[in-house]
Amino acid sequence: MIKYVAGIDLGNINTKLVLVEITEKNVNFLCSCSVPTTGLKGTLENLKGIEKVIKKCIAQVGLKIDDINLILLNEAAPVIGDLAMETITETVITDSILIGHDPETPGGVGLGTGVTYSIKEVNITKLNKTNGVILIIPSDVNFDDASKIVNNLLENNIDVNGLIVQNDDGRLISNRIKKNIPIVDEVKEIGKVPLGQYAAVEVAELGKTIEKLSDPYGIASIFNLTPEETKKIIPIARALIGNRSAVVIKTPSSSIKQRVIPVGEITIIDKMGKVFSIDINKGANKIMEVVEKVWPINDVYGGQGTNIGAMLTRVKVEMGKATNNNYRNIKIKDIFAVDTMIPKKVLGALAGEFRKEKATAIAALVETNKLTIQKIAKEIEKKFNIKTLIQGNEALMAGLGALTTPGVSTPVAVVDIGGGSTDIIYINNNEIKYQNYAGAGNLLTKLIASELGLSDMQLAEDIKNYPLGKVESFFSLRYEKGNIEFFKEPFEPSLFSKVVVLKDEEIEPLESNCSIDEARKIRRELKHRVIVKNVDRGLKKISPTEDIRDIPYIVLVGGSILDFEVPSILSNYFANYGVVCGRGNILNKYGPNYAVSTGLIISYLKELDHPYINSLNREIKEVTIL
Repeated sequence: MIKYVAGIDLGNINTKLVLVEITEKNVNFLCSCSVPTTGLKGTLENLKGIEKVIKKCIAQVGLKIDDINLILLNEAAPVIGDLAMETITETVITDSILIGHDPETPGGVGLGTGVTYSIKEVNITKLNKTNGVILIIPSDVNFDDASKIVNNLLENNIDVNGLIVQNDDGRLISNRIKKNIPIVDEVKEIGKVPLGQYAAVEVAELGKTIEKLSDPYGIASIFNLTPEETKKIIPIARALIGNRSAVVIKTPSSSIKQRVIPVGEITIIDKMGKVFSIDINKGANKIMEVVEKVWPINDVYGGQGTNIGAMLTRVKVEMGKATNNNYRNIKIKDIFAVDTMIPKKVLGALAGEFRKEKATAIAALVETNKLTIQKIAKEIEKKFNIKTLIQGNEALMAGLGALTTPGVSTPVAVVDIGGGSTDIIYINNNEIKYQNYAGAGNLLTKLIASELGLSDMQLAEDIKNYPLGKVESFFSLRYEKGNIEFFKEPFEPSLFSKVVVLKDEEIEPLESNCSIDEARKIRRELKHRVIVKNVDRGLKKISPTEDIRDIPYIVLVGGSILDFEVPSILSNYFANYGVVCGRGNILNKYGPNYAVSTGLIISYLKELDHPYINSLNREIKEVTIL
């Protein structure tokens, strides 16, 4: 009886499928295809991409969806890699006062706006002329007295819309007043809060985060800002991301000087609960020294009111929303830091000049439970009436698929470099280890865009994956390595004297002022700083002796290995260790990009004890992947 089985790899960037025809004695690999992943990997939004890739594949071989008997999925726990990447620099705020405060027990819920007044100087007649009041309550006013004053104001139809409290009295006051209003307490420097200024106070429900004051358009709506003013408050919104409560007060331009939102410290917690901190300003090398010391990591966070704190919290919030989990339960399992240069606009420039500043880029790897992949399997069965199994761990499936590469033997390390993360698997007969690391193709794309000053991320992606050239005349092109080619047909006039990206059948101009040599240098240096360094640290961790020389074979798989130069860069680097390192060639037909999809099929055939397994190499027959 003929059986059609589809192995589907849910990746961060692409959803890939390998379709096979199975009989009692033979296995025929029919086709492979790929489509962009829809939604965050490992969530129900992936269903659209799964449907597309199935229809695309069956169209190639003339089958119907009803012909497929079984779908195999990888254990695709949701991982944020691309959303976890941020270039962390200091940010200057002007024309506003920010209390990026996040106490343990704020009072009330919601958003309140009004003019700031001291509770010790309230005047009912004066307050009647206002549209809303935010009361400032210093430490020498206890919660009982404060509650009575607030209730009296409310009884006199004064719109008390929020409280800013110095003591830890938020809950106590909230329980005693007649109106549910947001209360931010534990504001130690309450004397610095300006009076008579329009303010907004926001407190989210327990387990949630603020929405209005962490969104630049939300702040703009509250304070009726112009588009130019909205640009200025972006750093404020970013600094408040992830807070349960916050206050923003608009002040006249003349009353406040520029101040800095600090870059902040990263705090790393190991599996034993020990805490390690490192200032972002120390640079990537120092940060990674701490990461290596602490590994394996239990969680990572940054300080409140800092750029790194906002970034890491935003990662957890995004993951929490995508998986319907409380963001406080989300853990960051790994971070990867890279020193970089970013262009900053020169204030007062007459021609849009930029300068480059040093910065540190951080990629964070976040994982949650695997319950969502089970929901995906059930939804596939419900939608297509096809039995669907979660066949195995993604990293292990990649390892099994990579072993079909001709010339590979064990011990072997399989390096799977995708968009969001780098997975490394060590296989030596039945000794199997694997780890996931932050930092991969998306981080590299973001850094290329940043250092070249590009706003077009697709152009940065193309620069990463394809070689460069320069159109030196209407009929000649100089390649990045220096050789020149002459053409019979002229180039488009718009390409003249431009640095261009040489895609397969397309020439794309690079809208940047950098030279071809500078662009090539930046691209290659970033590949060394991101890909090579990350793979090197992973291999040292996964090696039984922490020495890469004890891993004789390294197989490179994943979407980032389709890059035109990453495999050769890695091969040259690891040649120094005397190991064989090269691009995977799955089943000698699929290249490096279908390791997981093929591994799912191989794993299933091994469970069936199918005769086809005997035609494969010894390593696949002997390895047992549970």
